[in-house]
Amino acid sequence: MVLVHGLAVSHRYLTPLALTLSATHPVYVPDLPGFGLTERPGTAYDVSRHAAHLAAWLAAYRLGPVCLLGHSFGAEVAARLAADRPDLVHALVLAGPTSDPAARSRLGQFGRWLVDTLREAPLQAPILLRDVRDARPWRVYASLTHSVRNAIEADLVQVTAPTLVVFGDRDPVVPPAWRRQVARLVPAARTVTVPAAAHNVATTAPAQVADAIRALLTPAPGG
Repeated sequence: MVLVHGLAVSHRYLTPLALTLSATHPVYVPDLPGFGLTERPGTAYDVSRHAAHLAAWLAAYRLGPVCLLGHSFGAEVAARLAADRPDLVHALVLAGPTSDPAARSRLGQFGRWLVDTLREAPLQAPILLRDVRDARPWRVYASLTHSVRNAIEADLVQVTAPTLVVFGDRDPVVPPAWRRQVARLVPAARTVTVPAAAHNVATTAPAQVADAIRALLTPAPGG
C-alpha cells in the first residue's frame, strides 16, 4: 500500500490509516516534494510533476505494482499516475478526490475547506497547521492553483485498475453531485460512503476505510 497525502499537508495525518492497514499489508506513506520531511524545491509541482516524482520514487524503492491511495489533491496525483503508468498501479483508491468542477477555483475550494474545518475533529488542527507552516503558505497557494487547473476527469476515464472511491457523507469539499460524477467516470469503480465523516475521511475513519480497501483487494470466490 502506498498512501499519498493531500494539498498543504503530509504523511502525518495519514498515520492512523497507515497503522490500521499495516496489520495486513506493508504500507508506505511518502511526502510529495515540498511537503512534510522532503526538501523544498523552489517551485510548487503541478499534478504531472508530482505523478512523475511518485513514479520515480516507486522505481527507487523497487515497488510496483502497488495499491495506491490518494486523498484529496493526492487523489489527483494518484489518478494521473494510474492513467499514465498502469503498470505501476495494481489497485487505486480515491478518497475525497478534488476538485469538483462546480467550484473549480481557488475561492470556491477555499470556501468549501473553511466549511469543512467546522466538521472535522479539532484534534487534527495541530498536525495540519504544522504541515502548512512546513510547506510555506506560498507553496500551498501555488499547489491549490495547480489543483483547480487540473481536470481530473480526463485521468479518471483512463483508469484501468480496480478502483475504490471513498467519501465522507459530511464532506463539503466533495458534495454528492461530484461524488456521483466521479463514480460514473471511473470504469467499474466501487464506492463507499462513510457516515458522519467529513473531508478527512482517511484520518477520522481509518477502520472503515481500511476495511473497504481490504475488500477491494480480496479476490472474489472462484476468482
